[in-house]
Amino acid sequence: MRIIFMGTPDFAVPALVSLHEAGHEVVCVYTQPPRPAGRGKKLRPSPVQAKADELGIPVRSPKSLKGEEAQAEFAALDADVAVVAAYGLILPQPILDAPRHGCLNIHASILPHWRGAAPIHRAIMAGDEETGVTIMQMEAGLDTGPMLHIVRTPIDDKTTGQLTEELSVLGASAMVEVLADLDGYAPQPQDDALATYAPKIDKAEARIDWSRPARELVRHVHGLAPFPGAWFELEQERIKLLGAEAIPSPREGGDLVPDEGGSRLRGSSQVGEVLDDDFTVACGEDAIRPTRLQRAGKPAMAREAFLRGRAVAKGTVLD
Repeated sequence: MRIIFMGTPDFAVPALVSLHEAGHEVVCVYTQPPRPAGRGKKLRPSPVQAKADELGIPVRSPKSLKGEEAQAEFAALDADVAVVAAYGLILPQPILDAPRHGCLNIHASILPHWRGAAPIHRAIMAGDEETGVTIMQMEAGLDTGPMLHIVRTPIDDKTTGQLTEELSVLGASAMVEVLADLDGYAPQPQDDALATYAPKIDKAEARIDWSRPARELVRHVHGLAPFPGAWFELEQERIKLLGAEAIPSPREGGDLVPDEGGSRLRGSSQVGEVLDDDFTVACGEDAIRPTRLQRAGKPAMAREAFLRGRAVAKGTVLD
C-alpha cells in the first residue's frame, strides 16, 4: 500500500520500521519540527524523523495542517492510507478524507477507556489491571472513531516507560496485521457511555503526597516514571522517585493512621518519615520503599547505590 506515516516520539518508531519492513511504500513521513535540546539547545529532529532519514523516506514537518496549501500537498501524495501514531497535531477533515482508506491511528489504550493525551500514564495511575493498543479509524472527535483491532496486555508493576516500549511494539505489529487484510476488519463503534478521558500530565501532579495510601503512591510513582518523574524533597534537595514497592507498615498496630490533626501518625510516626535504615517511608496507609531514585544532574540508580552516596537517617521527614 502507499502509506503516509505520521508520528513523532519513540513510541511511533517501531510502527514506521515495521511498515517499511513489511514491504509497504511509505511515500512520506509527517512529524513535528526539530526542537531545541541539550545544553547547547541545538535543534534535534524527532525520533521518527531520525529513523525516516535513516530509511531514506522523505520527511515533512509542517507547523499546522489547517492551510489549503498543506492540505493540497498531503492529498497530492495519493496515499491508500495514513498511519498515525502520537503525531501531535490535530488532523482537519480534509486530511482525514484524503487517503483512500482514511487515517488509521495506533492508540495506546483499550478504547473507549483513556481517550486523550496520556493514556498509558492514566491507566497505571488508576490501578487498571490491563491496557493495550487499539487500531482506530480516525474521525474529527478526540479518539472517538470506530475500532478495527484491539491487542491487550497486563500492566502488573510496569512503569510508563516500560509499558510505552511494550505497547509501541504491540501497536506496530497490530497495524501491520490490519493492513495485511484491511477488508477483514469490520469497524466497531465505541460505546461513549464507557469512555474515560486521559488528560495531559500536569507538572503539579508530580509532587508526592505521603498522606496517600502506599499502593496508590506506588501507582503514582510508576505512572510518572520516567517522565516527568514523581518527586519529593530531602533536606531541600529535590529527588525523583522512579520506582517503589508497597510494604506493610513496620509499626505495631498495622496501618499508619493520621490523628485528628492529620499530620502525625499513631506510634509517633509522621507521614513521610523514614522508618528504618533501608529507606522505608511512612504513608497514610502502610509504607513504601524506593527501588529507583534520581538526584538532580545524576543518573537514575537503585536504592542501595543511592544510599551509599546519600545516607538518609531514620527519623528524617521527607517533604
